[in-house]
Amino acid sequence: MTLRRARELAVEEYLIRDEPFYLPQGDEVEVFTAAYEQRLPVLLKGPTGCGKTRFIEYMAYRLQAHRINANGEPGVPLITVACHEDLTASDLVGRYLLEGEETRWIDGPLTKAVKTGAICYLDEIVEARKDTTVLIHPLTDHRRILPVEKRGQVVEAADGFLLVISYNPGYQSALKDLKQSTRQRFVAIEFSYPPRDLEAQIIQHEAGVPATLALDLAKLGEKVRNLREHGLEEGVSTRLLIYAGRLIAKGIPPRRACQVAVVWAITDDEHVQRSLTEVVSSIFE
Repeated sequence: MTLRRARELAVEEYLIRDEPFYLPQGDEVEVFTAAYEQRLPVLLKGPTGCGKTRFIEYMAYRLQAHRINANGEPGVPLITVACHEDLTASDLVGRYLLEGEETRWIDGPLTKAVKTGAICYLDEIVEARKDTTVLIHPLTDHRRILPVEKRGQVVEAADGFLLVISYNPGYQSALKDLKQSTRQRFVAIEFSYPPRDLEAQIIQHEAGVPATLALDLAKLGEKVRNLREHGLEEGVSTRLLIYAGRLIAKGIPPRRACQVAVVWAITDDEHVQRSLTEVVSSIFE
């Protein structure tokens, strides 16, 4: 088996087969493309459900198609890791596992990405332990290396490897914030919820509802986000508005769909729920 064929098999399961639906809000596509071509690590900042994950999937597909056409290579795989407080360095890099009476080394997702030239997306990086995030530092400067201490190895990143992380600035705290020593290693792209007309197009496409209904849901999202100063921790995500649209498309009355997908989903505070219900009623009479 040739080295190229081995690489193809290693990354095949991580290729994006179908083009994800994504509508740019600005120049984020151009900025990310330039960062990828220059191998600059990228930080995606923005609130929950605003499209960060969809964006990185879209870019992987877009870059993948370009590389297949230009170089005849197997494309740009995307390896995603959902970070959490129990995420260890071994979870990312790899570990030895017992198989019968022998031990076998299994690469973690970060090591796979480094070796195969994939995009490694660490989603909600601030949820991971601080000692875990430190290990990504050598991959974010001119060295582009990953020390694998358990094996006494240093792995150089293959051409095409890119590290992308994301986090929600709205959840910053003294314990869960991105350290400056990490932050200043990344090019940052900021995301926000789309403007009403653009969000309506997204809802219409993703939920399969008429344009007028999609616009009403986008209007609801806009109004709910304006209540953040009145006890609401974070505005409703585009994702939840799409969920409401999908429920409506299946015959659930609009008010009920918005109650379960928006009102009850984003808060348990009864006072805030009543305020949100009034907003829903004003739009869906």
